[in-house]
Amino acid sequence: MKKLFGLTFLIFGLIGFTAQAQDEAAEEITDEEIAKFAAMEDSVMAFYEQKNVELVSMIKDNEVIDGAGRYNEIKAAWDDEAKLAEIEITDDEKAAYEEILEFMGSLSTEVRELKIGLIKNDEVLGIATYNKVNKAMKANPEVKEKVDSLMAELKEKRTPDEDESASDNG
Repeated sequence: MKKLFGLTFLIFGLIGFTAQAQDEAAEEITDEEIAKFAAMEDSVMAFYEQKNVELVSMIKDNEVIDGAGRYNEIKAAWDDEAKLAEIEITDDEKAAYEEILEFMGSLSTEVRELKIGLIKNDEVLGIATYNKVNKAMKANPEVKEKVDSLMAELKEKRTPDEDESASDNG
């Protein structure tokens, strides 16, 4: 009886292993899926970088706060009323700083909403493809390396490069 039980356990284990191997084979990632995933991630990163430039500009070019130095001074004192009084913050500066904080808070929401929208859009990527590639990246360092490499290429293409324009002329 013990042999029968052991044999049954072995057979079920073998069936489970075979089924898992077939699932992994069915989950093979294509180059097209990797390219779509990398393009989606690059789009999100480009959007984030654009918003970050806006934020930096919002701080540096703020006429009320008068630049990054004063911004940093206000930031350091923000949660302490005594320190705010010490740096003699004005109501206009408080309002301008709060506007910057609001913009910063909305950044992560905007980026997340954009990414979710791109993932859900089957023409861009699709949920199934996103999950499939994301899972493969976690399980297989080679897939992650491919995605990272493609993302680096895409970033390089969208970033103006002086050397590239010089080589185009030659």
